[in-house]
Amino acid sequence: MGIDASKIFVVSIMPCVAKKGEKLRADQSASGYPDIDAVLTTRELAKMIKQNGVLFDRLPEGTFDNPLGEFTGAGVIFGATGGVMEAALRTAVETITGKTLDNVNFTEVRGTAGIKKAAYTAGDLTVNVAVASGLTNAKEICEAVKNGTCDAHFIEIMCCPGGCVNGGGQPIMDAFVRNTEDYRAKRAAALYKEDAECKNRKSHDNPVVKDVYDTYLGNPGSHKAHEILHTTYVSKK
Repeated sequence: MGIDASKIFVVSIMPCVAKKGEKLRADQSASGYPDIDAVLTTRELAKMIKQNGVLFDRLPEGTFDNPLGEFTGAGVIFGATGGVMEAALRTAVETITGKTLDNVNFTEVRGTAGIKKAAYTAGDLTVNVAVASGLTNAKEICEAVKNGTCDAHFIEIMCCPGGCVNGGGQPIMDAFVRNTEDYRAKRAAALYKEDAECKNRKSHDNPVVKDVYDTYLGNPGSHKAHEILHTTYVSKK
């Protein structure tokens, strides 16, 4: 778009408190400028809306600016445990088979269970997957990988039980709601409803993502894409 990168200020609205720490990492820059300038949790944003007297449910409908206004249903469900896995499967199966999926719903990886496992056939391949949410369950999966008893080709792990919908930055539920309502499932159900109503439900069908690859990144997995989109971690004792 020809905009000077120094004049772009990125505020990320996140259900995750850990994103505040992630923003402070010294290596979070693909352009020479910070990828993220500030992080607000969803709870903080809600508080700011209330403090400023904005009646959010009465605002007129509008459209988001491009390029960030374009999204797919696969992106929406990232917030629920199993959502990243399902989004990846939608792309993986089409990539492996070269055929368009008639049914993009991989319901076996949905739900708030701490550990979920499933096997899917893609062409001549059987793809084994595992999904864990909550660190106790994450540890169980990791130990299974270390001792060789996990046969999964692809694993999704989320730290918060139920996924990002239950993140540390989300609105805090009182004890009555926590004890009487499955609010994690209700929040996830809202995401799956949004996904079902989306025109594009697969990540690789996002026209803006396609354009970024065609004009800048090249092919998925290219050297440039790997450098910009991947990160690394080190042991912190």
